Amino acid sequence: MFLRHKIRRKDGKEHRSWSVVENRRVQGGRVVQRQVLYLGEINDSQRAAWTRAIAVFDDDGQSAQIALFPEDRAAPLLDCDVVSIRLNAMRLCRPRQWGACWLAMLLWDQLRLDAFWRPVLAPSREGTSWLNILKTLACYRLISPGSEWRLHRHWFEQSAMGDLLGEDIGLVQPNNLYRCLDKLVAHKQSLFSFLRERWKDLFAADFEVLLYDLTSTYFECDPPEAGKRKFGYSRDKRSDCVQVVIALIMTPDGFPLAYEVMDGNTSDKTTLRAFLAKIEAQYGKARRTWVMDRGIPTEEVLAETLSRIAKLSQHEAD
Repeated sequence: MFLRHKIRRKDGKEHRSWSVVENRRVQGGRVVQRQVLYLGEINDSQRAAWTRAIAVFDDDGQSAQIALFPEDRAAPLLDCDVVSIRLNAMRLCRPRQWGACWLAMLLWDQLRLDAFWRPVLAPSREGTSWLNILKTLACYRLISPGSEWRLHRHWFEQSAMGDLLGEDIGLVQPNNLYRCLDKLVAHKQSLFSFLRERWKDLFAADFEVLLYDLTSTYFECDPPEAGKRKFGYSRDKRSDCVQVVIALIMTPDGFPLAYEVMDGNTSDKTTLRAFLAKIEAQYGKARRTWVMDRGIPTEEVLAETLSRIAKLSQHEAD
């Protein structure tokens, strides 16, 4: 850290205001300056005191104690250096949410997600760190979920993600955010297999009972010529809007095992057979208990399921 001044001329007078700034290294090896504290107009003795104080903070090998007191109040006799400050000239600059971001990154590390994503999300030739973009997106969804546009325009600068990742605002350009999401889809199935093992290790998660349900989300837009957005039964009572259907399988403890986004006109009762096969293919056959709404299974699917259970039981008996 160091002191930096700015000169402003007003009414024929020269005003010199001081700030405490620090150098930060960001993506690409660039160094930018960040204002830590605005001091306002200070005299030479105050400047010298702040210089000594900064030297204390910057010292790598030695530690020393200093005390800060308002300029208009007499400081008591202390066994350390005293710095007087003008409280009415101080201002808070760029407050950021730190604790939630730090905790989100701690959870990321506990799940060892770097071990999964680093090999498949290598930086681009231009130096774009897709892994850091993914970390930002994941923390954003956990802390304050919203659109990618909101992340870019508001949330990133109001959070400590840039400080924690050593990145600047260039990391969360809208095009980068959308491109990163596209890169994740190909690894969805392997990610769930990885997470299943982590949940089993960390929380002794049990996967014998699975919950299965569907919901829908609508779009206030014209129907597309192609894609999953279609008119269908709306759980939001918005039959005038196109929608997609989302299916989710999770444990009673809240650990998801699989999800799928389907066409908006998909009927609930047509989805179960494919999901039973999906879970068996990914996690193997087992004696699982499925819990779902009564409108989801059909008599035909129930008969097939009972037949598979009987065959599995016979195989175990043999």
